[in-house]
Amino acid sequence: MGLIKDIYSVTFYQKFAQAVAEVHPTFDKQKFIDTIYEGDFAQKEWKDRMKHTTIMLHQFMPENFPEAVTLIDKIINNLKKNKFTDGNLAFIFFADYIGMYGLNDFKTSTKAFVSITQFISCEFAVRPFILKYQEKMIEEMKKWSLHDNHHVRRLSSEGSRSRLPWAMAIPFLKKDPASILPILENLKNDPSEYVRRSVANSLNDIAKDNPEIVLKIANSWKGHSKETDGIIKHGCRTLLKQGHPEILSHYGLESTNIELSSFAIKTPVVKIGDYLQFQFHINNKNEEPKTIRLEYAVHYKKAKGHLAKKVFKISEKVYQPDQLIKVDRNQSFKIITTRVFHTGIHQLSIIINGTESEVLEFELIN
Repeated sequence: MGLIKDIYSVTFYQKFAQAVAEVHPTFDKQKFIDTIYEGDFAQKEWKDRMKHTTIMLHQFMPENFPEAVTLIDKIINNLKKNKFTDGNLAFIFFADYIGMYGLNDFKTSTKAFVSITQFISCEFAVRPFILKYQEKMIEEMKKWSLHDNHHVRRLSSEGSRSRLPWAMAIPFLKKDPASILPILENLKNDPSEYVRRSVANSLNDIAKDNPEIVLKIANSWKGHSKETDGIIKHGCRTLLKQGHPEILSHYGLESTNIELSSFAIKTPVVKIGDYLQFQFHINNKNEEPKTIRLEYAVHYKKAKGHLAKKVFKISEKVYQPDQLIKVDRNQSFKIITTRVFHTGIHQLSIIINGTESEVLEFELIN
């Protein structure tokens, strides 16, 4: 598998330039490609290559922004006609183009988002518009939540997330998400799982800053449909991991008479690159079946010496009375880009329906 930045290849730009030239007769294909590769293109990473493509394309587009948007629509239609989509990710510069050059033309840009997002997602590009226009933009996105096309509906929820990963922050939505709740309400029964998952992710974002709002929504939506129940469960995943009492009660997750035994770490010394191995037994000592949510927490040692807890889910299922289950688990300490490991004493615990067990220690070494 190649690097993601390599989707921007000579072949890609040649095919793209040809598609543009077919609908933009004055477009100079070779000059565009030469311009793309000027400077340090080879050293650029994916995001920088995408942004560079946006800026270079702008040099060859009409100066009048509405005319440029019309041309983008023609280019996209021609790409579809020629079946040149390459999974579409490479074309995210179309959305970026609107975000960079259309911020002062609200009407044209919002119309462009509706069109472009049906080809390539625009959730990152709408963020500057939310920051600048705030309620005006949110009102427009409410309209999108009722659109016939599921990509447009998904843009209304995904683009308005208060904590969209890798995107610019929207502080006023973190503080008070009330304005986007009607969007989520409109989409709670959406027929598209793609859209429903976005709704759940938005709820999970809200829960990190305003858990009481999500708890209220969970109670309001409960039992409405199987799909809506799924949204709530996924949207409350952070609250569940935190062992929030109200959400545990919402799902009837009680730890009374749930017995943990034989909890042991099989690898008390773990090398970076290897696995922590542990096991335990769980037994439902109640006289009736119980839903048991099993998780474990790794308390990672950080650079300053303190421990930081991260929770991992094992399972959630119904245990019959006196049902005894043995659980064996491995936790990877292979080097990854999203986590830095520090040698020293770490801790491990088991979490049963939100209640954390005794803590065992293990040592991480080089």
